[in-house]
Amino acid sequence: MMTQAFYTGLSGLRSQQQAIDVVSNNLANTSTIGFRGYSTEFSSMFEDMINTSASASSVNSSVGVGTNVNATVMDEALGVFQLTGNSTDLAILGDGWFGVQGEDKPLYTRDGSFTFDANRDLVTHDGYYVLGTLGNNINGEVLTQQLAQIPLSDVSSQEKLRLPKDLSFPAQATTNATFDGNLSLDDTVATISAGVINSQGVRNDLRLEFTKAIPQVLPGSQWDVVATTGSLDGQTIYSTQNGTVSFDERGALVSNTLSSIDNEGTSVNIDLGTNYDGVIVTANASLFSSSSDGIVAGDLLGYDINKNAEVIATFSNGQQSNIATIAVFHFANDRGLEGVNGARFSESSNSGAPIFFQDAAGNNIAGTDITNFKLEGSNVRLEAGLTDLIIMQRSYDANSKSITTADEMLKKALDMGA
Repeated sequence: MMTQAFYTGLSGLRSQQQAIDVVSNNLANTSTIGFRGYSTEFSSMFEDMINTSASASSVNSSVGVGTNVNATVMDEALGVFQLTGNSTDLAILGDGWFGVQGEDKPLYTRDGSFTFDANRDLVTHDGYYVLGTLGNNINGEVLTQQLAQIPLSDVSSQEKLRLPKDLSFPAQATTNATFDGNLSLDDTVATISAGVINSQGVRNDLRLEFTKAIPQVLPGSQWDVVATTGSLDGQTIYSTQNGTVSFDERGALVSNTLSSIDNEGTSVNIDLGTNYDGVIVTANASLFSSSSDGIVAGDLLGYDINKNAEVIATFSNGQQSNIATIAVFHFANDRGLEGVNGARFSESSNSGAPIFFQDAAGNNIAGTDITNFKLEGSNVRLEAGLTDLIIMQRSYDANSKSITTADEMLKKALDMGA
């Protein structure tokens, strides 16, 4: 039995040493972004059954032969969120993992400290490509479609988010110009202007000049209107159209013969409204407003990431478009992930394959809230780790003492035998 005490104490020393190693690694990573701490689970080794002196008794006793480290278990608690000044820093507020492309396989992490490298590729701080779904709305260096959102593709289809360094937003020619306001009953010329974009992305001027028609047919009033498109400096006229608008005795617009005008190859619809919705006539002073569609060309200013993990391109013309969506992966058993280094993990047979959550319509979704301008710090609590370290150190000392005691008892037994 004294020999068994040696083995029991040695197993305790070995197990507590492993537990101290785990806690020490946790404490060493209290400042590691996205780090998940581990705890040690112990189990009793095989127990030898010892019969009591009363052979007929049903009461048995047992004595163990030591302890063993059964598993080191990941702590899934969230870490403390830290504010940053970078929109490409992301934190997952619930369950989930970002994916990055390792040397030979995808890796998964809670560390969302991403950035754009010199080639505008979305990468980690040490150069690993971030995985996600591209919108396929870029052809070369030209945006082909303005997207509000990009659904995630299948898990196996996630790719490196490689974005163009230079990107242009193509011009969209004006097709409709709308005018609102009041024409005064005074016999004066009234002018309304609107900016219109041609097919080359150049902003031109669409000008309407209203003059009271002669003669006037009562009730109501009639106005001759001349529409012109030209350069903003007024030096070049591209097209001129004439028409007549009529208003009833209450000032509501009842007819309009001016429907459209050419803007260097693009037809622009002229919308003056109907009834009281648009241009009207009253005794008040002339006052107008106008609006038009169409967008001038723009150059890329940069990329940002919003709270939905969407990569947004911003252009010099004030326009934005979704370019890609960063993937958020999930696992059936997060604790089964295999640690690779720091805050990065790989899938295993225990964790299961990565999956995406889906909404009611079957679309892949992040399945959790994402916030930018924040990073998730380590979830290791310093005070808890130090307390565990003290407990394990005392346990280690106790096991060492049991070996010393067994050794002293063995020496005395040998001396008695001598």
